[in-house]
Amino acid sequence: MLVAISTTSVVLVNQSRKDNGWVVHTVEVENQMNALLLEVRRAESAARGFLLTSEPRFRTEYETATAAVIANTRKLQELSRDNPVQIGNLRRLQPPLDARLEEFAKTIDAVNRHDAAAGVAVMREASAGNAAQRMNDIVDDMRVEENRLFAQRTSTADRTQQLASIVTVVGSGLVIALAAISIFLVRRSSGARDNAESRLRDNNLNLEATVDERTADLREANDEIQRFAYIVSHDLRSPLVNIMGFTSELEQLRGDIFRRIATLDRAGAEAPLVPADAGAIEPLLEGEDKQLSQDFSEALGFIKSSIGKMDRLISAILNLTREGRRQFQPVKIDMRELIEGIVATVAHQAAEAEAQIRIEPLPDIVSDRLAMEQIFSNLIDNALKYLKPGVPGDISVHGRTRLGFAIFEVADNGRGIDPKDHQRIFELFRRAGTQDKPGQGIGLAHVRALVRRLGGTMSVASELHQGSTFTITLPVAWAANNRNADT
Repeated sequence: MLVAISTTSVVLVNQSRKDNGWVVHTVEVENQMNALLLEVRRAESAARGFLLTSEPRFRTEYETATAAVIANTRKLQELSRDNPVQIGNLRRLQPPLDARLEEFAKTIDAVNRHDAAAGVAVMREASAGNAAQRMNDIVDDMRVEENRLFAQRTSTADRTQQLASIVTVVGSGLVIALAAISIFLVRRSSGARDNAESRLRDNNLNLEATVDERTADLREANDEIQRFAYIVSHDLRSPLVNIMGFTSELEQLRGDIFRRIATLDRAGAEAPLVPADAGAIEPLLEGEDKQLSQDFSEALGFIKSSIGKMDRLISAILNLTREGRRQFQPVKIDMRELIEGIVATVAHQAAEAEAQIRIEPLPDIVSDRLAMEQIFSNLIDNALKYLKPGVPGDISVHGRTRLGFAIFEVADNGRGIDPKDHQRIFELFRRAGTQDKPGQGIGLAHVRALVRRLGGTMSVASELHQGSTFTITLPVAWAANNRNADT
């Protein structure tokens, strides 16, 4: 309702302004006609004065008045261009007006030639002619037309103003009614609102206390998890060392065991015994004994391989635990210098893989230098590790800044990653694709954890056989905060 009233009021006010503008326009036209006639009379008076006295001031006044007549005529034409009737009147007015100006010009010219008699003759002819009368008659017709328009436009403006006043009064009444209703509703709901605000304040206080308590619990739990991981890793290493030792002893006993088996077989077959000092010689076994020896060796190989993998996993857990406790220190980092140092350390691997590593423009940032070295070392090492065989490698590192963040991209033309494995590769101990390269599935998980601690994000864009692009977004100016203490 208020919108409708306001819209109607605005429309009516604008219409009233336009109607009043037309009324003012009519007045301007009439004033312009009077100004034109006044300048014509001034020009006539100046011409007569110059004819009688020959004083230069009258000629100057004549020239000024003539220029004003021309200017006023043009302005009157401009003001009347919206009215076809007045356009016709102006066309009728132009010939007698030009005739009058020509008469004045002849009078001035005669005086300039010192021929006053000729000037007087021109004036007498002008008085006997009807140019002035015709001009006055046409101007009177124009006044009649403007008076008609003035009356019409004034009436229209009055009606519009009256309608606008009615709408304003009615709208004001409705606004008052709506205000009264609003006051009633507000007073009715104020009690409920006050109660809700009171409960909200109490809840906020309780929430802050709960958040502080939960934060402390989470920090303690996080510290406990790190201590637990550290202790478990050490405790796992102790039985693993025993397994590794007994496996080595079992491998040493293998020769004695199967040599004795071979000796017993030959004794039963009345064959020559194997010399006692032939411990370094592989016993000559046949049939099932030979297959048993091979199975024994294969089992030992599996055990040693599993022990090695377990040892690497425990070492990785310990490294993650130590890294989680390290305090980050923000420093100014020349990223190009940092990447060049990393590239120099893998130059031999790049040469073997026939790969080039291009370092494009990189923005400098404030962050933890060791963490940045670990992040980009891992990404560049992975890019070299997973290139397509037989295809020259092309690895690029470039960056840019946007809205206070630095965006780094490490792109390669390697074997690529299936889109369904894009999240899998960031999980701890999880790997994707063909497992033909050494690794424990920890690198990218560790990289993403470092990026998050530095207040950034990490993502990958890749398709199989189309290469990969890892994107890292970090604050340009990272500052140490509570994240150091809480992580």
